[in-house]
Order: sequence, then C-alpha cells, then structure tokens
Amino acid sequence: MTLADILRPSCALFPDFDGTMVDIAPQPHAVLVPQPLIDAVRALHGLLGGAVAVISGRPIAQIDAFLQPLQLPVAGVHGAERRGVDGKLVLLHTHPLDHVERAARALAARHPGLIVETKRGSLALHYRQAPELEDECLQAMQAAVDASPGVTLLRGKMVAEAKPGGASKGRAIEDFLSEPPFAGRTPVFIGDDVTDEAGFSTVQRLGGIGIKVGEGATVAWRRLPDPSALRSELEAAVAARTPRTA
Repeated sequence: MTLADILRPSCALFPDFDGTMVDIAPQPHAVLVPQPLIDAVRALHGLLGGAVAVISGRPIAQIDAFLQPLQLPVAGVHGAERRGVDGKLVLLHTHPLDHVERAARALAARHPGLIVETKRGSLALHYRQAPELEDECLQAMQAAVDASPGVTLLRGKMVAEAKPGGASKGRAIEDFLSEPPFAGRTPVFIGDDVTDEAGFSTVQRLGGIGIKVGEGATVAWRRLPDPSALRSELEAAVAARTPRTA
C-alpha cells in the first residue's frame, strides 16, 4: 500500500521534516529542500482540504523558512509551540535550562565538532560530526536534565535534546485533531526517529497510520527506506488525486 492508496480526501497528513521529507544534513542549517517537495506539499494541502501540518523538533520559524512560500500549520520544538490553521500560536509553559546550557556549552568548548542549538524552551546538543562523543554527550546532558525540574531528555539521531516535559509530537497531533480542518479525519503521521514513536503510537491508537522512514525499531505499521522514497510517494499521491486534462 502506497501513499497514493492511503491519502484519501478524508485523511489528515502530519509529516516530520528532518530525515523524513528532507535528507539529514551535517549541520541543521544546511538542509536542502527540493522544489518538487514544496510543490507536492502545496498540492496535498489543497487536496486534503488544508489538513496538512508539519510536526517537527525545529522551531516553527525555521520550518517556514525552509518551506517558503508555504506557511502551513506546524508543531515546532516537539510540540512546545504550535500554530493552527488560524495562525494562532500556542506555547507550552517552559522551564529554565541554565544547567543544561552550561553543561552543553562547556562540552562544546572542549570539542569543536559539537554544535549547541538553542530553541524556545529547548536546547539540543548535536554530535553528528563527532559520533565518538555520544556517550559523553548523553551523560552530560542527562546529568544536567536531572538537575532541571520540568525538563526531560530526548534522544534522536546524533542529538540529545532537553525539552519541556509536557511536550510531545503525539500530544501535538491530538491537539490538531481537535480542531478544523483536522477533526474527524484519519491521521497519517510520517517520521524517521525515536522522537517520532509517540506520534506513531498516537495516530495508530486513533485509527490512523504511522509510517517510519529509514531503519530502526518502530511501532509504525509501515516503512519507507529514505526521504527520497517518501518524496516520490508524495508526488505519486498528488498525481493520483489530480484530474487529468485532455
């Protein structure tokens, strides 16, 4: 079963961004967004009655910049910030990250390959360029999070991120599904990382479908090999739903 079969007009589509719609880059700012992807997402937004929302660990502003001129509903920072169809921004309560930031920056000062990324209410330590430091990064971040009430540690692909304890992609999807035009639709969530497992569990509990992009254990019911395969399926889904002209 492909996305052309799955994405009926009664569906709501919730794709992740990095590692899902686009290939992961060595540095967060270096992601490349193919124009055919933007065209396909724009078309699906219309075909699904506006029920398309990006669910990402990135801030909303970064998603807007990468997908311009599109400005979709987005859940950013793993759901710590969320913008609905009406443009209203909903922000979860955040907690101080002083301990986390000191620990991450001290480690990055000793190891130039590490990248510290600050977001609203969240802080990520990327070690993609220094994978041998994984254990040290995780230990330092976990210790700092343990000393920071209301904060939890989220492990992703070559990244450790401190985020608000109440934020999750699953919760963000449920919040979207309580609002038009998402309400009453069958949710389809597509992601690539362990950070997306809560989203898969949520949509499948609600009668929808989770799709895992790439390798790794997952609760998702379907899998695609890589972002390129997903982009191809999105384009095929648009073609299948677009009337042919003579």
